[in-house]
Amino acid sequence: MRENLQRAAAHFGLVLAGQPRLGWMDRSIGSLAGRDEEQFWLRVVSENKQWVGGDFWTGNLDANVFTGLAKPQVLDVYEWDEHRQQRAEMLTLLPGSPCSRTDALREPIDLPDAWWAELRRTIDVVASTPTDRVNTDQERVRSRIRQRLGDSTDPVVSQWETVHGDLHWANLMKPGFGLLDWEWWGRGVAGTDAATLLCYSLLVPEMVERVRSVFADALESESGRIAQLYVVSRLFRRIDKGDHPDLATALAAHADTLM
Repeated sequence: MRENLQRAAAHFGLVLAGQPRLGWMDRSIGSLAGRDEEQFWLRVVSENKQWVGGDFWTGNLDANVFTGLAKPQVLDVYEWDEHRQQRAEMLTLLPGSPCSRTDALREPIDLPDAWWAELRRTIDVVASTPTDRVNTDQERVRSRIRQRLGDSTDPVVSQWETVHGDLHWANLMKPGFGLLDWEWWGRGVAGTDAATLLCYSLLVPEMVERVRSVFADALESESGRIAQLYVVSRLFRRIDKGDHPDLATALAAHADTLM
C-alpha cells in the first residue's frame, strides 16, 4: 500500500508529507501531499477485481455533486491494474483533525452548538438530494436484522432517503465541522446517519444524549427504529471480524430496548 501511495504521488506530481494512515483492514491508505505551496489529501484504495464497479468504488468522486458542504472534493483520479485494482484520488484538504482516531467514541468531546448545527444541516442536505446510488435495500435490511436479532421482527422500510452511510467519529472533523469518506453514500433507510452516529457513541452516555437531541425526529420515527436495528446488526458483523469489541455489550442492550 505504501508503494501504491508513492506511485500515485508520482503520477499526480505530488510530494508526500507526514505519516501515511491505513484505512479499515488496510484496504486503503492516505497521506498529506503537496505541490508547490498547495496541500492535498492523497488516498489509494485497493480492491479485488470482482468487487470493482459498484457504487462504493466511485463514491467519493460522485459526491462532488454536493456543493456548499464541508467535505473534500475529488480533483483527480488515477486507476491501474496490479494484481488487484488500484484507485488513487487526489482530494481537497479539510482543516482540523478527526474527532476520534477510531470509529467508536470512547471519551466526551466538547463541540460547540454551531458544529452540531452544521452536522444536522449537512445530513439534511444529503437526505434531500436525489440519487440512483444505493447504500442498502429492503432485502439487505431484512436479512441483516433477522440474522443477528432473530425472526421475531419483520422490518419493512416505509421511508427512504439519501444517506452518507458511514457517519462515525473518525470521519468527523473538529474544531470546525467537516465530514470525510463518502464511499458509501446513496439511498438508505431514513435515519441511517443518525442511527450510525448514535451507535458509535454508546460508550459515552453524554454524547448519546447530544446525538439524540440533535436527531430526535429521525431517531424516534418508525424508520429511525429500523435504521437503528440495521446499524446494530451491521456493527455486530464488524465486531465478529475483530472491530471495537468493547461496543458489543452496549449494542446488545440498545437492541433490546429497540425490540
